[in-house]
Amino acid sequence: QVQLVESGGGLVQPGGSLRLSCADSGSIARYYAMGWFRQAPGKQRELVAVVTSSGTTNYADSVKGRFAISRDNAENTWYLQMSSLKPEDTAVYYCAARASPTIWDTWGQGTQVTVSS
Repeated sequence: QVQLVESGGGLVQPGGSLRLSCADSGSIARYYAMGWFRQAPGKQRELVAVVTSSGTTNYADSVKGRFAISRDNAENTWYLQMSSLKPEDTAVYYCAARASPTIWDTWGQGTQVTVSS
């Protein structure tokens, strides 16, 4: 059974940085895409960043220029580097992957990111 294990969340002051990691129990080379979602209290889960198997990246408008997604195939891990964090970035962040072309079918357990002074 595929397991995604997230790490790196926590409390950070506005303007600070955090790096989230998502470690896969198997090879990430099999995925069509890997990504990060987030869900703030009372809001719908939203897609924050995606990296495809070809290396193409896409970001939500709200995080462009501040967040960067990357992957390390050798480590079977992908990352979300978050900079210039704002209080509105506070949410539970989930990593996810698509083993099929269109469905996000593999999920991590979520990690809390809180941006507050």
